Amino acid sequence: MQYSETVQSIEQLVKDKVVPGVNYAFIDEDGIQRYLIGDRQLLPVKQPLDDGHLIYDMASLTKVVGTTMVILKLVELGKLSLDDSITKYLPKLKFNEVTIRNLICHTSGIEGYIPNRDKLNHDELIDALLGLHVGPGLNKEMHYADVNFIFLGLIAKQVTGESIHQLITEYVLKALKMNNSSFHPNPDNCVPTVYDEHNGLLQGTVHDPKAQVLGDDCGSAGLFSNMDDLIKFVQSILNPSENPVLSEETLAGFCEDQTGYDLGRTYGFERLDYEGMHYIWQSGFTGTFIVIIPEKKRAMIFLSNRVHPVSPNKEYIERRAPLIETYLKANKKDES
Repeated sequence: MQYSETVQSIEQLVKDKVVPGVNYAFIDEDGIQRYLIGDRQLLPVKQPLDDGHLIYDMASLTKVVGTTMVILKLVELGKLSLDDSITKYLPKLKFNEVTIRNLICHTSGIEGYIPNRDKLNHDELIDALLGLHVGPGLNKEMHYADVNFIFLGLIAKQVTGESIHQLITEYVLKALKMNNSSFHPNPDNCVPTVYDEHNGLLQGTVHDPKAQVLGDDCGSAGLFSNMDDLIKFVQSILNPSENPVLSEETLAGFCEDQTGYDLGRTYGFERLDYEGMHYIWQSGFTGTFIVIIPEKKRAMIFLSNRVHPVSPNKEYIERRAPLIETYLKANKKDES
């Protein structure tokens, strides 16, 4: 299938200098189409994106590629249930009504402000997070928040005795043979994120400040990966019978709303509808996203370092939704 308008939109992003460069791919019944355009970095010296195997900071794609898969694996192993209260594993929270399902669907209603958050150490940050409260949004609205997946990582550790990063490596990366993915990559193989004259390039070190502090205990960010490995992950979702991590029954649940209240979330991913065509998607702050259309067995993977050289780059956010809509429109048009 051809995605000429989507390709043009991505090329325009680079031409307009919204992102330094993009490594992207389309997966469908015709196979895999891969593209590379633009630069690896702009500062302190410009370097072209000349290697499709370069590693990117996945940011919040860690949530779906890693933590979601681990939690569902633990459910299959009978070590926990999605409907367990989170207080069963994290008694300091005192939120009996909040379940693991709420966390994985971002419907927990957990909210609050942590003063000087980025100045806290590992234990101080965890204690502060455990001190947050539940607001009126519980089971009434989807409020996307990293804290939900940080708690999922802590719950997984409580159940198994291993950190969430260890579990992701064991249950997901090794099983899917994602050999280029890790939480401690060789910096020379990584596309850099931010740059400033005082600190230089942030390259091979996670961009997310909470992940920097929490290290192996961060379930919301920290993974580094590349296009080769993300293709393996996406194909494992599109082809449940070939998935070595989860059962076909569990994977079928990715196509369904899992909130119990039709709030537009499935396992980890947001679940939306485009003119009657369901799709799931997840993005990462650094400039990454995955869009999957389960019923068509099609997907788009987009990797950029949009925070380079300076974060946050709001223009990228403004142009991301129209770009994704262009891709969805191409898939919908193919039905006629």
